[in-house]
Amino acid sequence: MFETTASKNSHVIRFAGDSGDGIQLQGQQFTVASAMSGHDLATLPDFPAEIRAPTGTRYGVSAFQIQFGGDHITTPGDTPDVLIAFNPAALVVNLANLSPQTLVIVDANAFTDQRIKRADLTSNPLTDGTMDAYQVVDINITDLTVEAVKPHGLGTKDAGRCKNFWALGLILWMFDQSRSQTQNWIQDKFANNEKIREANLAALNAGNAYAENTEFPQVLKQPTTLQASLAAVEYRTITGAESLALGLVAAGELADTQLMFCSYPITPASSLLHHLVGLEDAGVATYQAEDEIAAICAAIGSSYAGKLGVTSSSGPGVALKTEALGLAVATELPLVLVNSQRAGPSTGMPTKTEQSDLYQAVYGRNGDTPLPVVAARSPADCFDTAIEAVRIAVRHMTPVILLTDGYIANASELWPIPDISGYPEILTTKPKADAEQGVFERDPATFARLWAAPGNPRFIHRVGGIEKDASTGNISYDADNHQAMTDIRTSKVASVAQFIPDQTIEQGVSGGVAVVAWGSTFGSISRAVKECLDEGLQVGHVHIRHILPFPENLGQLLAGFDHILVPELNTGQLATLLRDKLNLNLTQYNKVTGQPLIVSEVKTAIAKLAPKRAQAVGDSRE
Repeated sequence: MFETTASKNSHVIRFAGDSGDGIQLQGQQFTVASAMSGHDLATLPDFPAEIRAPTGTRYGVSAFQIQFGGDHITTPGDTPDVLIAFNPAALVVNLANLSPQTLVIVDANAFTDQRIKRADLTSNPLTDGTMDAYQVVDINITDLTVEAVKPHGLGTKDAGRCKNFWALGLILWMFDQSRSQTQNWIQDKFANNEKIREANLAALNAGNAYAENTEFPQVLKQPTTLQASLAAVEYRTITGAESLALGLVAAGELADTQLMFCSYPITPASSLLHHLVGLEDAGVATYQAEDEIAAICAAIGSSYAGKLGVTSSSGPGVALKTEALGLAVATELPLVLVNSQRAGPSTGMPTKTEQSDLYQAVYGRNGDTPLPVVAARSPADCFDTAIEAVRIAVRHMTPVILLTDGYIANASELWPIPDISGYPEILTTKPKADAEQGVFERDPATFARLWAAPGNPRFIHRVGGIEKDASTGNISYDADNHQAMTDIRTSKVASVAQFIPDQTIEQGVSGGVAVVAWGSTFGSISRAVKECLDEGLQVGHVHIRHILPFPENLGQLLAGFDHILVPELNTGQLATLLRDKLNLNLTQYNKVTGQPLIVSEVKTAIAKLAPKRAQAVGDSRE
C-alpha cells in the first residue's frame, strides 16, 4: 500500500500525459504549493522535442517529476511513489521507472481502443495483467472534469482541457497542500477570460472534493509529509535559467558594467534569453541575432565597445561559434559563453540532458587556444557560477565558457535569496582617468591587458584575428612573437588557478573512494554518498566547478584516496581530462540515456570500490 506514515520523509510524484495536457503547468503549480508548505524540493521537467507531437503517441509524452519533503532534497527522486498518467502512452512510457506497489492514477476515459492502438499497444494494460504489481486507481478524470465545468459554458473539448487542474486538485488534497496559490494563479492568468477562469477553478475544486470523498479510501489517503529544516531566510523556487539570468545581472552590478546579451534561439538555451529580455533598467541589453555566428560576433563587438558581451547556445550552436571564440581569445576581450548542453551529436535529442560538451569546451578550437571553463552544479548554483564566470572574464580579459545542461536549465529547487552586498566587487581593467599604461601592457599576475574602449585618443589600438605583436597589437608574422603570444595565452588561463579557491571534499572522509564529478550530477552523487556514509562506507565526494584550469590542490587532494570513481553523463570526458592533467588512475561510471543519474546506480558503483569505514575519534562528516 502507498506509504502513509511519518517515517517517509519525502515523496516523489510524476505527472505524465500529452504535451498539450498542461503537464508542465501542473507540475509547476504543485511545486509552488509544496514550497509554500515548507518543504524542500527538486524537480525534473521531461518533455518531447516536438512542439506538438501527434496526440497519444509515445514520443509525444510530457512528464514532470518532483521530490519534496522534510529531507534536504537534492534530486527529483529515482522512482515515483505516485504516477498520474492521462493516457496509455504516458502510462507505458513510464512503467520502467516504477517500483512494485507504486500508486498509479490513470484517466480511465483515455483507455479506448483507438488510444491504446495509438500508443503501440495490442491490449489494454489496465486489464491484461500489466499493472498487477502496482496499486492502480482508474478514475474517469475527463468525464468528471467536463461535468464539473459544465455550468460555465465551455464546449466538451475546451472543458476536457481543464483536466490537469482537476487532477492537480486531487493530488494537492492527497499531500495536504493548499489550493490557494493555484487559485490565485488562475485568477491572475485568466483575469480577462471569465469562462476559462471559472472553469479551471471549478475543475481544481472538484478534483480536491473528489479526493476527499473518494470511494477508494484504502488508497487515496493523506500521507504525513514533514516540513524541511530550512534556515530562517527568504526563499524562492528557481530554475537554472532564471538563476543564470539573475547571476549575470548581479555580475554586471558588481562589475559596474552593462551587459549585452546576444543569442540565437536553440533548445534548451533559449529560456535564458527569455528571462533577460526586458531588464534594461538593470543594465542589460538583449539582441536576438539571425544566427549563432552573428550572435557571438555581436557579443564580441559589445565587449570591444566596453560592455560585457554574453552569448549562449547548446552544443550544435557552440560548434558554429567556435571560430569567433578563437577571435575573442586572439583579441583578449572578456566574453561569457553559456552552453546549456543537450544529448547527442548534431541535433541529437534537444530536450534531453547530457554532459557531452566538455571536450568541446576544453579542446574544441583550432590552434593552441585555451580558455577557462566553469560548470554549474544545480539550478540555484547557476547564480554564483555566473558571477564567477564574469569575474574571471574581466579579471583576465578572456572568454569563459560556463557549462550547464538541459536538466539544470529547466529543473527547479529552493533558493535562499542572497544579500548581494556580501559579494566582493568585480574589478575590471578599464583605464582610470590618470592611466598611462599601454593597451597591451599586461598585468603580471593575470596577464590581462587594458580594457580600453574606442573613443579615447589615449588608447588607440588595433584588434583582430590575425596574430598581433605582443606589445603593440599590430599585425605580426614574426616567429618569436608568435611563440611569445602563444605562451601568454597559455599562461593567462593557467593564472586563473591562483585566484580560485582550493578544492574541498563536499562531504565524507578521505581514504577509500573519492567520487569526483562536475555539473548536474551533483544532486544524485551527493545523496548517494550520504547514504553510503550512513551505511558505513569510506567515501568522499569531490565536485569540481573550475574545470580549466583545475584548482591547484586538486591532485594533492585526490592523492589521499585509494580509488577514484568518476560518474558522468557522457562516455568519460572528465575522466580523460583528469588523466590528461593529473595522470590519475581512475574508474569510470558513464550513462548517456538523456536522463539524470539515479542515486541507486551511483551507490552500486561506490559499493564495488569502497571499504567499510573504521570509526575513529573525531571522525566528522558534513
